[in-house]
Formats: sequence, C-alpha cells, structure tokens
Amino acid sequence: MMQKYIDKVNILMESFPYIKEFYGKTFVIKYGGNAMTEENLKYSFAQDMVLLKYVGINPVIIHGGGPQINDLLSKVGKESRFESGLRVTDSETMEYAEMVLVGQVNKEIVKNINLAGGKAVGLSGKDGNLIIAEKLFHYNNNEKIDIGLVGDVKHINSDIIETLENKRYIPVIAPIGVDENGNTYNINADTVAGKIAESLKAEKLILLTDIEGVKIDDLLVTSLTTDEITEHINSKKISGGMIPKTKCCMSAISNGVKKTHIIDGRVEHAVLLESFTDAGVGTQIIR
Repeated sequence: MMQKYIDKVNILMESFPYIKEFYGKTFVIKYGGNAMTEENLKYSFAQDMVLLKYVGINPVIIHGGGPQINDLLSKVGKESRFESGLRVTDSETMEYAEMVLVGQVNKEIVKNINLAGGKAVGLSGKDGNLIIAEKLFHYNNNEKIDIGLVGDVKHINSDIIETLENKRYIPVIAPIGVDENGNTYNINADTVAGKIAESLKAEKLILLTDIEGVKIDDLLVTSLTTDEITEHINSKKISGGMIPKTKCCMSAISNGVKKTHIIDGRVEHAVLLESFTDAGVGTQIIR
C-alpha cells in the first residue's frame, strides 16, 4: 500500500532538478493541432500551463486556428485558397480570420486556463503594438506572388508580455500583426512563437504538433543539433511541413533561446513530460 505513495514521491523527485533549473524562466509554447481541438487534450494543456506557473515558470502561449478559420469560411460560402501552404488572404478573409483567432479561439484558451485555476489574459499583436508586421511576399520558382494580407514579423514589443508575467498572468497570443500604417496581417503561428521566444530570450520554445517529433528514415530522433538539421534538410531527410518548423527552431536558437522542442501534442500532458521527465516526448533541437 505504501509503495504506491513512494512511487509518487519518486516521480516528484525526478521532476525536482528540472523545476529548480527552470524556476523564473520563460517557456514560449506554440499551441495547435489536435491538442487544441480534442476536449481531453484541451483540459490537460490548460492544467500544464497552470502547473508551470505555480512552480515559478512563465508560460507564454501563441496559438493557431487554421481549421476553425476553414470552418467559418465554409459556413459563409467563401473558398479557402492556399499557395504552397500559405492562406491567400484578401480583406474579407482577414476579417473572418481575426474574428476566429481573436474572438473565438483565443478566448476559449483563456477560459480553459482560468477554469484550471490560472490567470490567463488574451492578446493579439495589435494590443500594445505587440507584433509589428510587414507584408510577406511568396516566391514560387522565382516568381513573386502576392498572397494578400499575410505578414511576417518585423518587430516584437515584448514589454506587455513581461508586465503580465510579473503580475502572475499567463499571456495567450493570437498571431495577428499590424504594420505602421494600421494594416492587419495574418501571420504563421510558428513564426510568431519563434520571434516572441527570441525577444524574451526564452529558456525554451516548444512547438506542439500532430506527429511524434522529427523523424529521420522513419525513426523518431529525440535530439538534434542545428548543424544536423541543416544536413538533413539538404539531404531531404527532413521535408514538407517539418522544414519551416525546424528552421523556426534554428532561428530561435541562433537568437538567444536556450533550447527548442518539437513535441507530440496528441499526448496528454505533453509539455510536462518534455519539461520535467528524463524520457521527454518528441525532439529537442539544440545548438
């Protein structure tokens, strides 16, 4: 009977060195995929964020919302168009995207964290000029293609995030940016997460995905260096949607982030498993 309690204490002791190491540090977490749509995963993610805050770690959440945008566009009879994976975004599509990301998805995440016992605050890049954007042009075979109100990050004004962290709040950020002329842009959530992690000199950047992590020759690799990532991209062992994710991690590491992780968001409590256990879950990318 007593052994099960001893086992629980041993689990706590395994996490203790990690809690000690990360106390007072910032984790930037890109939240998306199944973790954001399945009810049990939504709740476990919210619990993870609250626990991080209570043990002295500052989680900063950046979320996506592509499937939810697709659903709304379908309901209003508007076609979703993509160019090499990037959503072609006219002014009407931008209005719908902002409505979903800021008014629906963001507020649901805030609600879930608050229900789990945390104090979350929802933001978009417009709040406090948090994300200053610039128009992103797409190139296909050296042809410059205008894909509308799709942006890239020009600058992050991280003061508002640091203020919320110091007041014990958990920032939840929608990837909407604004340029100097007040134009609104939809920005890739991985990109925003990486740039915010860089601006905060975060301890960790964690990208939640719908796969186990980075696979080389169909085998999960638990740890990779930036040099190895470059080598595997050049040899095409890393391809498709994993290329921008790994490049995002490489950029973050080159600009002051200590460690980056691509993890399986389909696993309950994936963030805690990666952060506080010896086994981890997914792939860590280091300098």
